Amino acid sequence: MLSRNLRLSILFVAVLALLAACQPAPTASPTPQVFVTVVKEREVVEVTPTPGPVEGTILVDGSSTVAPITIAIAEEFQKLHPEVRVPVGISGTGGGFKKFCLGETDISNASRPIKKSEIEACAQNNLEYIELPVAFDGLAVMVNPANDFVTCLTVEELKKIWEPDAEGKVTSWAQVRAGFPDRPLSLYGPGVDSGTFDYFTEAIVGKAKASRGDFLASEDDNVLVQGIAGDPNALGYFGLAYYEENRDKLKLVAIDAGDGNCVLPTPETVANGTYNPLSRPLFIYVNRARTDQKDEIGLFLKFYLENAKKIVPDVGYIPLTDEIYSLALQRYEKRVVGSVFKGEAQIGATLEDLLKAEQ
Repeated sequence: MLSRNLRLSILFVAVLALLAACQPAPTASPTPQVFVTVVKEREVVEVTPTPGPVEGTILVDGSSTVAPITIAIAEEFQKLHPEVRVPVGISGTGGGFKKFCLGETDISNASRPIKKSEIEACAQNNLEYIELPVAFDGLAVMVNPANDFVTCLTVEELKKIWEPDAEGKVTSWAQVRAGFPDRPLSLYGPGVDSGTFDYFTEAIVGKAKASRGDFLASEDDNVLVQGIAGDPNALGYFGLAYYEENRDKLKLVAIDAGDGNCVLPTPETVANGTYNPLSRPLFIYVNRARTDQKDEIGLFLKFYLENAKKIVPDVGYIPLTDEIYSLALQRYEKRVVGSVFKGEAQIGATLEDLLKAEQ
């Protein structure tokens, strides 16, 4: 027979086991939930991303002009989300759209709106996209610092230099304006896959990609900087941010839109549109389907639009207004697909008017 003390010990252990079994299981700390609203066939659907830390890779390619902005945003974003990688390729706006419309990238940087041919390419692959403006930029026209006779050029003079009919014919500065010296005219500009090339030819010549072909072309703006800086007869163009980074090597030229006023590109003249017609908005395009498949894209885009205003100036570009960033964020949150430009350049149109008209 068990002793009294042993029986009490067994009873005590049994009671403890019973009490332990009756205790509720410990509750894990709740994982923060992020809810995004998706508009699908006019029905509002609540989507809950997979719980847990955000990780993955966001594939970006496209414009060399927009790349510094996206890279700067990505660096700040990765401080908060170190498990997310955001590699940024540079194949030009046109090259980026080719990859994007094939579904090879998640986001495409663009220094111009998407064109009709690219819209059709995306449609053929059943790829919907969301267009988001992120900054303003001006196209800078430059000469070599040794050039002491050019301070301002008219739009008509630029057209005379760059139009297709000028190839092999307008080869001297003396042919541009009476009084200019009879010196060779050496031209430098972005390659044909560049959105900067498309925008410049649309704004100056009147038709995208309508340009003489006898100029040194490169998708790498640094190559153009070196070319203009080393050639006393040079004339070239690219984004204002790259001029600002190399202003000690280049001479900026003012532009006369036809009213007799020579205007230099500055953050103020670009933002208010007085630097006309070479002020332009910059964009990112997002694969609509991927926003549901990859939680990290939604967090990145929200961070991008909420922080662009303070980061954009740090890399030499002009931020949009608070209203435009707010409208762009609403556009993303409502998953509005398509382009407000509808495949047309619409030189001189304001983003506010286009976004409000869409709403």
